Amino acid sequence: MKFVTYLFFNGNCREAFEFYAGLFDGEIAGMGTYRDEPGQGSVPAEWLDKVMNVQLSIGDQALMASDAPPQYASDMSGFSVSVDLGDLGRAGRVFTALADGGTVNMPFQPTFWAKGFGMVKDRFGTPWMISSGNAQE
Repeated sequence: MKFVTYLFFNGNCREAFEFYAGLFDGEIAGMGTYRDEPGQGSVPAEWLDKVMNVQLSIGDQALMASDAPPQYASDMSGFSVSVDLGDLGRAGRVFTALADGGTVNMPFQPTFWAKGFGMVKDRFGTPWMISSGNAQE
């Protein structure tokens, strides 16, 4: 069994996943648009080039997403994508990149459980928790 997080964007999925691929050294394993859908009838014409499904592969991990058609669109809430990076410096750089144009909920800093931890909602609306290392080590 493997859990895979699936995100829904409001039209900026392609831009977000291209950014995430670079930031996390991942590879976009597949990206299809609503134009590729048989019948193309589920979205308005201006949404045909929006992302119907994308997978970002990072090692043996995956993050998936799509652009939610306007009638199903909503803000992302009630969860965070949690990423634990072994390298404290890299974790800080990832946090800073996600915070650029986003909203910092908790600055990246040492905590009683981690050498570094921070919470941010990036410019695409995705909430993240970035951590690095066990504070006891």
